[in-house]
Amino acid sequence: MSNLNYKHLRYFWAVAKSGAIVRASEQLHLTPQAISGQLGEFEASLGVALFRHVGRGLELTEAGRRIFHYADEIFALGDELLGAAQEQPAPPAFKVGIADSVAKSVAYHLVEPALHLSEPVRLVCREGRLDALLAELAIQRLDMVIADRPMPSNLKVRAFNHILGESHMTLFGAPALTQHLQKPFPEFLNGAPFLMPGEDAAIRSRLEQWLESQRLHPRIVGEFDDSALLKAFGQAGVGFFVGPSAIADYISGQFSVDALGVIDAISEQVFAITTERKLTHPAVVAIRDAARNDVFGVVPQSAT
Repeated sequence: MSNLNYKHLRYFWAVAKSGAIVRASEQLHLTPQAISGQLGEFEASLGVALFRHVGRGLELTEAGRRIFHYADEIFALGDELLGAAQEQPAPPAFKVGIADSVAKSVAYHLVEPALHLSEPVRLVCREGRLDALLAELAIQRLDMVIADRPMPSNLKVRAFNHILGESHMTLFGAPALTQHLQKPFPEFLNGAPFLMPGEDAAIRSRLEQWLESQRLHPRIVGEFDDSALLKAFGQAGVGFFVGPSAIADYISGQFSVDALGVIDAISEQVFAITTERKLTHPAVVAIRDAARNDVFGVVPQSAT
């Protein structure tokens, strides 16, 4: 490929951001057929597949994710260029990676304070597997990674773990499940439908150990890497599920579910992983302070 077709790149970027050709076509005021044709030409010129079909939707391939990151930076720089030309510089980007296994409701409560700094930032959130996000952090494409575990010791990445907080877990259930309960917590879980976090979630093994120690055998009806999707199924009454006690009121209100009991034997930790040994980035400091003061409570300095 001798020259990059920026029109094709723009169309690809729009589809990747919106998650569907139809939505991208509405934003670009083009027909879905035109967008699809341009994407096909772009993939042919690159010699790689950028998307794969998942159900009725599209999902980026590994190559697609790499190219999307470059496209995101290219068009962000374009916006900054226009702002500079108009003497209105765009705010600097603050790029956060959020591991798949971190509850989206927790991530929101942690990251949102970064939008209220005296010096504004433009928030860029990436979601993915922890190892892939740490690779992005290592080459400074991310400013921090939020994860439910510290950085694995076998990864050759120069970065530091900063614990943001720790929370016990609460069991939740939709009214359709809870209104007919006849046994006390947690006995009613025996034989009851249950939604299990995916294998990448640090809390998974702890939850399985707790169930075994209590001699509880729920009926696992689903396993979910995406915590938001798990809660959506929980809201629909498909099964009971667990979430951080620190945001139990938020989960109950947001998903219209009942908090049924706290599991004191299980704790979930959340970490900020950065290339800074001592946190100085204003947005990262704001996230740490919000975690300790508003979400989880104060963490001893020795834990950082």
